[in-house]
Parts: sequence; C-alpha cells; structure tokens
Amino acid sequence: MTVSRVKRPFLSALVHATCAVLALSSAVAWPAKAQSSAPSSDDRTRQTPAGDPALPRHVLQTLHKAQVPPSALSVRIAPLPDGPAANGAMPRQLSHHAQASVNPASVMKLFTTYAGLSLLGPEHVWRNRIYTDGTLRDGVLQGNLIVRGSGDPKLVVERLQALMAQVRAAGVREVRGDIVLDRSVFDVRERSEPFDDEPLRPYNVRPDGLLLNFKAVVYTFTPDAASGQVQVRFEPPLAGFSAPTQLPLTQAPCSDWRRHLQADFSQPQQVRFAGRYPASCGEREWPVAYPEPEAYAPRVMQALWQQAGGQLSGHVRYGSRPTSAKLLLEAPSLPLSEIIKDINKFSNNVMAQQLYLTLSSELGAPGRLEASRLRLSQWWRQGFAGVDEPVLDNGSGLSRTERSTAHALTALLQAAHASPHARHFVDSLAIAGVDGTAARLKDRSPQSPVIGNAWLKTGSLRDVASVAGYVQGQSGQRYTVVAVLHHPNAHQARAALDQLLEWTVRDLDASTASRRPPNTPERKTAQRSAAR
Repeated sequence: MTVSRVKRPFLSALVHATCAVLALSSAVAWPAKAQSSAPSSDDRTRQTPAGDPALPRHVLQTLHKAQVPPSALSVRIAPLPDGPAANGAMPRQLSHHAQASVNPASVMKLFTTYAGLSLLGPEHVWRNRIYTDGTLRDGVLQGNLIVRGSGDPKLVVERLQALMAQVRAAGVREVRGDIVLDRSVFDVRERSEPFDDEPLRPYNVRPDGLLLNFKAVVYTFTPDAASGQVQVRFEPPLAGFSAPTQLPLTQAPCSDWRRHLQADFSQPQQVRFAGRYPASCGEREWPVAYPEPEAYAPRVMQALWQQAGGQLSGHVRYGSRPTSAKLLLEAPSLPLSEIIKDINKFSNNVMAQQLYLTLSSELGAPGRLEASRLRLSQWWRQGFAGVDEPVLDNGSGLSRTERSTAHALTALLQAAHASPHARHFVDSLAIAGVDGTAARLKDRSPQSPVIGNAWLKTGSLRDVASVAGYVQGQSGQRYTVVAVLHHPNAHQARAALDQLLEWTVRDLDASTASRRPPNTPERKTAQRSAAR
C-alpha cells in the first residue's frame, strides 16, 4: 500500500520514472500472442466428485507448506465472453469459495475507480480556484487571497509551484492580508488513531479537500565519498522547517539504512538524524508523512508563495471563501483517466479516498464518506442486480471493514471490460512483471509466462494477500482472475496467487488434456508445440 511520487522517485506509488509504463494500443490492450512455456502435468485441471474444477495440485501444495488451509483462499477465474480462444481451446474456469465475503485489501480500489469512470467520466477534472477578497491595484491585494481546494487527488509540488506562478502572472505580487485555505469541498476529519502502528507511513495520510503533496516530506540522501558525508535534501519547502543538510557515512550494510539514521521526528519543525548513512546504499529517498498534518498545508503554501517572489503581510490559515470574493483564476487537475493510473498501478490510498469522496461532492454538497457509500451502493444495485454488494468504508481498501466476494469482483471486471471505458480501466492496472505493484513478479519468477500477459490490481494487509484483473491465455482466450488469501500466514502463501495466474495463462494444457489421454504420443507432440 503505497502513495505516489512526483518528479524524482518520490512516494513509491506515484512516479512513472522508476517503472517503464507501457502504452496499450488496442481497446483493451491485450498482446497479440501470449508468452509460451511448456506446461507441466500439475497444470491440468483437477475435478472434484461434483464435477467442479478443484484447486490445482501445486497451489494446494503451496498452501500446505505455508500452513494455510484451502478454505482461506477465495478464487474465481472465468473466461471473458468476447474474443474466442484460438486453437479450439477449452477455457480455464475455477470457482473456490467465490461467494465468501472477505477483505481483499487494496483490490477494493477497483470498485472506486470503475465507479468513478462510470459516474464521472474519464475526462473529469477537479478545478482548483483562486479568489481575491479585497482591492487589487498595482500588484497589491488589499485583502485576502483565497485558495479553494477541489479535492484534487494529485496537487503535487510542481503543480503548486505553477499555481503560484499563475497568481503572480494574474497580477498579485503582494497580499496585504491573509492567504486563506478553503478545503470545505470535503467534510472529513483527521483520524484520531492511525490505521496501524506506523503513523508516519504515507499510506496513513487522510483525505483533504485541499490535499497538498500528499502531506508528506521526502528526504533525499546522496552520498559523497570524497567528503565522507551524505548530502540531505527535503521536499517540498515548509515555512519554519529545518533538517540536517549532511550526515557522516558508514560502511554498514544497506539492508536497514533507515534505522542507521536514528531519525527523530518528535519535533515536526526540527527533524534530527543522529546516526550515519550507509555509503553502499547510493542515493535513496525516504517519504515521511508530516507529523502535524493540520500544519502542513499552511507551511507549504507560505513557503511556495515566498519562493515564487510573493509577499505576505498576514498569515496562511484555514477558512471559507466569502460570497464577496472574486474569481482570479482556475487551475484544472489531470483528467480522471490519468488519476486512476496512480490509484491502481501504484495502489495510492489517499488518492483513492479523494476520488471516493468526490463521488458525493460532485452532487453539490461537501463530500462525505457516508454519502459516497450511498451513491456507490445505488450505482451497484442499478448495474449489478442480484450480485452481492461490496461493503465499502473509504474506498481504498485501507480498512478492516471493507469486504467483497470473488464473485462480485468478477462481475465488476467483466462489466468494466464490456464498457465504453474498458481501455482506461485496463490501462490503469499494473502490468505483471513490468510496472506498478505487479513489477516484482519478475523478481520472484523471472521466467514466468505471466510476465506481460496480465493486468492486475494487487492487495496487501497484515493478514491479506490478493490479486484481481485480466489474464491473456496462451490459447488467445482472455480471462478475469480474482484470488484472495485471508489468513495470518497469507503472505507466506503469496506464491499460490502467482501459481493461479500461471495456471490461467497456460490454458493450452487444459484444452489438450480434455481431448487426449495425458500419456499418448499425440499429447507429447502438443506439449512440444506449445513450448515453441
């Protein structure tokens, strides 16, 4: 569960610089031909006495090794109705505890992002507005400058700097009053307790009607062997904030480099690093949620206004736009079709929550979690009648109460694939072994046939490991795949999810197994052909 990054490797969920994001060209962006690899005898579909497909043998072995009972796994694998399979293949199908209500962690973002596409449209933008409340003459505003947030999920430092430049270009160089931050588009409160015992992890940041740079500070450590020091920088600038600019290097291994720094964030305005930085780490970044979230936006806004050359005689404070205020300029966000790429590829929790709240704020009243739940519930009942309704809390999966069934997630994936927004939805998913949260598949299994042939949303909580998305079989058949492990040992059994994806890709084996006895010469020929 990560949050996003901006121009350099920032918060591990957002940037597109560290991962090569592939542009998908067709309506659903499927490759013309799946990667091929020789199937093993364990890949053949096993049957229960009732005739329903059972879990593949190697998946059961992985679960057993991790001491996870098969009942802790919910699976639904189903072919997509369009695009008939090549070679007359028999499509894979698997349903195992698919009606069980489970917490699928960040896979819940699929409900939020597809509902956003359906209800708001892929071209939807959030409109941040600047108002003046007073007289503007010769560059001097006698009164207040109001920054009204729109719930924009990605108002990062570069866009804030551009916004300050636009204010200057519109004729304001000095504010003889206050800069007022209006975040009333949402009605949310800071969580009294963090989600877990990691309050400074960026995924614990709460949504905000004026969310600036994810309320995070990113520390960059650049070692200089010649001086024996590491140079320390931080971003964004914050008024009144200080941190060390350099630290001594150490020859310690890089495995636990944050601990070596001996960071002290107890005084939010004066961060301390009492330790050393391992030279072997090279340049690293450490995103940290600001310990005083309410003070973050005022300090950032003041620093950026001054950085842009603006003058301010008053303070930066929270408030509401008065009716007498006049619109100075408007700055639209990136379109929703781009926003959901960060949400799904990089599993950005706070961006998902911003979108979720927007589902109700777009109706005119302040966005509230309860109102967004109601709107998404109505949308589900209209479009998915008779299918178990998901239970949503904040729309991100960072919750102990959000729940769904594998059956409901499959219905969502099948509907999204058939919708006019299919291209945008699939583009938002991580490509297995290539980018986003699914890039690590290549490290776990470099020769996996799933690499480049699956578009996935992954999920992870303390006792949950999950995956859902689309898979291209070697036969040409396309599938929806949903698999959720819910058990204290879920992460020790994550390999079972990779094996289910491989089992789906290797669907040529299912076809040949259904037509011939497994040990005939014809069967061996088919295996050799599939391996070419």
